[in-house]
Formats: sequence, C-alpha cells, structure tokens
Amino acid sequence: MSMTPPTEFAPGLTVRGIAPPLKLPDFGLIAFDMDSTLINIECVDEIADAAGRKAEVAAITEAAMRGEIADYKDSLRRRVALLKGVPVTAMQQVLSQRLQLNPGAETLVRACRAAGLRTLLVSGGFTFFSDHVRDRLGLDFTRSNVLEVADGALTGRMVDQDWGDICDGEEKRKMLLATCAQLGIAPSRAIAMGDGANDLPMMGAAGLSVAYHAKPAVRAQAMVSIEQGGLDRLLEVMSPH
Repeated sequence: MSMTPPTEFAPGLTVRGIAPPLKLPDFGLIAFDMDSTLINIECVDEIADAAGRKAEVAAITEAAMRGEIADYKDSLRRRVALLKGVPVTAMQQVLSQRLQLNPGAETLVRACRAAGLRTLLVSGGFTFFSDHVRDRLGLDFTRSNVLEVADGALTGRMVDQDWGDICDGEEKRKMLLATCAQLGIAPSRAIAMGDGANDLPMMGAAGLSVAYHAKPAVRAQAMVSIEQGGLDRLLEVMSPH
C-alpha cells in the first residue's frame, strides 16, 4: 500500500497516494470486513458477554486488531474456547438486539451495485452473523468461520471448511484474489475496506484500500481513511460515472 504522506481531503476523511475523484465504475469488486466495519460490534466479544467473559475476550480481540498478536488463528481459537457452553439462543439475542449495520453501509453497497461492482464479505467472525449481513445487504460472496454447535450450545471449537480452517488475514487476501479471478478482473480493480490488522493483507492486494474508523496501523497504510461519519463517505472520493 502507498506510504506517501496523507492529505486531509475533508474533515475526518484522509487520502494518500490518490487524486480524487476516482471513478467507481473503474472498479469491479468491493470487499468488506464485517465486525466493526460493516457492523457496529465485534460479535465474538458480544457472545462472550453471555458467558461472563466479555472483558477477557475483548482484550484479546483488541490486541489482535491492533496487530499486537502475531498469530491471529491462535488468538481466535483462544477466544472461541472461552465461549464453550454459550447457548445458541444467546447468539440469537446478539443478532437481534445488538448487531446493527454501521451508518452508510446500505448507501455504499447500493451505489457500488449501481456502478456494476460485485460485493464480497470476508470476516474473521462467524457465519451465524455474516449470513444475516449478506442477506440483509444482498452481498454476492462471503467467507467466514463456522462455530461448532452441539446440543444447542457452542463447543468452544470451530468447524473446518473445504477451503481451510480459519479465515485470517491471509485467507482474506486469498479470497479477494480468488474472487477477482472468478470475475475476470485484475486485483487493481478491487476495493478493500477494513479496520483491523487482519485486514491489511487484503487491503494490500487491492487497488484501493480503505480504513474505516480503524486501528492506527491500518489508518497509516490505507489510501483512504474514514475517521468520522459513515461508510458512504467513501463516495466523497468516488465519481459514480
């Protein structure tokens, strides 16, 4: 990603290495992180709340998102292990009572679709939530992790999938590149949006990297950094035609 000095394009909106306006139809794919990007919560932390372990789990999440934990997969396994015994009904309560789309999500997705872009959700979170977000926003592709359930409660483990075990930063990058290949477009025609250190690999592979209310290490490398307002502020640097 570009390391040229940042420029404040507008209050709370910083650009680096680009000259707005870019043309949205020049891109063919936009990839989103989910937790704290498309949605307002870190789902694993909220599930942990039901187990009385939110502070413990949230501390690991924060360190992982800041890039202070080198092994993301290990950090996620540790957090999921602490969720053992949480009933599925508690996850449903998180989904129905706490999870909200972040401001501007629907506007941005609608604008991207109108300009001909396909949409991808890649998350270190869980299909229980990402499938809901996918369906609500009408997203084209998703990749995230599956929580193992037995007798109506979490086992503290995740289920391996045909592509691998855990969607970490490297898997996000691979999925972005694979989706570009499937669509027949160059990665330079992809946009990647995220907030945490595990988003940096896919942001580095995309033609346009966007940080949303992100950790310092992510803001420092992104070509567009949204520090105030909603996701749709990306449209301030993009022409729809």
